[in-house]
Amino acid sequence: MHNNKSMVSAYIPRSLERTLRKAVSEFPAVVLTGPRQSGKTTLLMHLYGRRYRYASLEPPDVGASAADDPRGFLELYPPPVIIDEVQYAPVLLPYIKERIDMDRAKAGQYLLTGSQDLLLSEKVTESLAGRAAVLRLLPLSRREAEGRPWSTLAWERKRPLTSRQQQTPGDLWKGFLRGGYPELATRPDRDATLWHASYIQTYLERDMRMLRQVGDLTQYQNFLRTLAARSAQLLSLTDVARDLGIAVNTVKAWLSILEATCQVTVLRPYFANVGKRLVKTPKVYFSDVGTLCYLAGLRDPLHAASGPMGRAIMETAVLSEIVRTLTHRGIDPQVYFWRTAAGTEVDFVVETPSGLVPIEVKLSATPRPAMATAIKTFKKDTGSNAMSGYVVHPGDMRLPLGGGVAALPFACL
Repeated sequence: MHNNKSMVSAYIPRSLERTLRKAVSEFPAVVLTGPRQSGKTTLLMHLYGRRYRYASLEPPDVGASAADDPRGFLELYPPPVIIDEVQYAPVLLPYIKERIDMDRAKAGQYLLTGSQDLLLSEKVTESLAGRAAVLRLLPLSRREAEGRPWSTLAWERKRPLTSRQQQTPGDLWKGFLRGGYPELATRPDRDATLWHASYIQTYLERDMRMLRQVGDLTQYQNFLRTLAARSAQLLSLTDVARDLGIAVNTVKAWLSILEATCQVTVLRPYFANVGKRLVKTPKVYFSDVGTLCYLAGLRDPLHAASGPMGRAIMETAVLSEIVRTLTHRGIDPQVYFWRTAAGTEVDFVVETPSGLVPIEVKLSATPRPAMATAIKTFKKDTGSNAMSGYVVHPGDMRLPLGGGVAALPFACL
């Protein structure tokens, strides 16, 4: 029972492949979560489609039959099996556990996908604790789209990288407008605006309706646009609630749904020294820069680059590259921002096993030493914990800016 999702034209190798293979060889079940259309089915079918049975619970009749008679359904689809969109019949999970326990030592029996962390993680934690590895597949990172799925992040390299991806700023911003969903990458002929419009519609109608907390979809769509306009800024939930004329608790609930369905990343401030007066308000970034541009009403690369949203777009692209690269290695990314009461701010602080990596994002393609000031202040404040910092920009120049800070083209990140 194949559905059309698994019939994508060109396969793009994903960085998660190594982690996924390892998990399948060690755990009886693997749960692959992530937003709709991020390529979960395609990845599983590419690696395991020949050897595994396949069932999708998305068609209403199949979902209903699995929910009505879970044991009968699992008899029809014995392991090894890929079960797609398991959030449509989460009642299956305790029965999958029962079957796994009949042969607990056997790895790779059930490969499950689901596009909602919220529903899944609670059910998975209850039913499959210790029996399932939970991995997350996000849309394509830049390195995956460019066919370099194994390339590392700038601070993980032993020696400086020469910029191989010489990109004109125009190409860079065209790419930002399209975003990282695999279908747009494999099909350059697809109209990105129409694709994103239909994506948001499907997301709203299916995921939001399922989660029940959203009565008025139009109001929710206004909420998405309001968030897009405040992207990369300190986010006051009270202000958003006042602007939309809804309760603050509703805004909180909706934001947590967006976070759980992998549509946004909520960035919290980094506190090194509790004694310092630092800002406590979070920032919100859309997970995909194409979604952000669509919701902000941007259709033209030049407008995007030079308009008031330029910096937010560039920051969103940098954050999503970091988050996707780490997530696709099976690492839960620890990214924060840093801001003092005096207003000194570093866009991103990435917590790594070796220390803290501070990153500033600039729109100017001409890096200057003054751009490193905030990072130097951060390094002074956090002491030996801080590693080399980077000023990421859209140009093609790599150069040292002094004090352990280097200017880095986005393409080299």
